[in-house]
Amino acid sequence: MSRRVRWLVGFLAIAAAIAFIFVTALPSLLRWQSPLLARAFILLILSSFLCLWRIFRGPTAPDRAVAIDMLGILIVGLCALLSIPTGRDWYIDIGIAWALQSFIGIMALSKSMEGRNLDD
Repeated sequence: MSRRVRWLVGFLAIAAAIAFIFVTALPSLLRWQSPLLARAFILLILSSFLCLWRIFRGPTAPDRAVAIDMLGILIVGLCALLSIPTGRDWYIDIGIAWALQSFIGIMALSKSMEGRNLDD
């Protein structure tokens, strides 16, 4: 499988997941919440799509790494915002786990791009 096809499949999978959230859960959540939360959700989703675009089109590997890190931060923000209207604290747990995995992954990627071993 070529590299572009794998990127396209991954991009379409993430876009489908975000579209599923929009179609099913998000409208029901935004109906009974404040306009500020609705705008925050929309801005975070739009920013996520822009990060996915940079991951897909990034001219260099460091650009893609930064976009992946930004996408992780946006997902943590989405988890935090989802915990407010639902009142479920396990969204915060998911956000914390995602932040830790994102940090470890970016550190490993940056060492790999630098040409060093992980135990240096």
